[in-house]
Amino acid sequence: MPAASGAGPSGGVRYDRIGVGYSVGRRTDPTWAAAIANALGHASPVLNVGAGAGSYEPPDRPVVAVEPSELMISQRPPGAAPVVRGVVEHLPFGDRTAGAALAVLTNHHWTDEVGGFAEVCRVAPLRVVVTFDPAVHLEQWIVRDYVPGVAALDVGRPSFDEIVGLLAADVTVLPLSRSFEDGVLGAHWCRPFAYLDPTVRAHMSGFARLDPVVVDRAMRRLRADLESGAWDGRYGSFAELDAFDAGYRLLVSRATH
Repeated sequence: MPAASGAGPSGGVRYDRIGVGYSVGRRTDPTWAAAIANALGHASPVLNVGAGAGSYEPPDRPVVAVEPSELMISQRPPGAAPVVRGVVEHLPFGDRTAGAALAVLTNHHWTDEVGGFAEVCRVAPLRVVVTFDPAVHLEQWIVRDYVPGVAALDVGRPSFDEIVGLLAADVTVLPLSRSFEDGVLGAHWCRPFAYLDPTVRAHMSGFARLDPVVVDRAMRRLRADLESGAWDGRYGSFAELDAFDAGYRLLVSRATH
């Protein structure tokens, strides 16, 4: 999502449809970039799976990107790492080709998460994954109060605990600061008026995958709640917070042999 494109038809085709302007709305947030860089350590080269427009790719070492969507590839900036068009379930690399595999907000779009993570583990001894815990993510106010249909998008996926177990990963919370710069679904937790802007919502796959009629209806409710003061009555205490946990997690997995 960053690398929010995925594998196979569910990723590449989807982002050929909804990824227009993605590199504008989905910028690299420095706090997340620092956490990812720390997790990668000195590992090199890095294989960025579901690389999208290239956010969070480390600039200080060789990187090879894997991305299925031509539209996403076209938004990679000049000088970005070389990119291979491919899918995570069938990575075109040998065992332990990379020093680390990076996957940022992409696995929820993969056709086969179990197979995809097996491939990620095969090609690199260090795996750094940014994902979200639905148990927390789906309880943030924008989902729970306005677009609960986002929850249905995760039906049939492995649970967060199953993913952690597949990777035998250490888990770190990635909070969202008040000025968080990457336009993920929870980015505007303290800036609710931002969600009323369709250009802001366009870069959030949760919104993009819902029926536009449903989204329009939800945004009318949100606007009414903001104008009446109902939203502030429920969430005015957010003004006292410096950061918010919307369920985003950093998983770090290391091979044991």
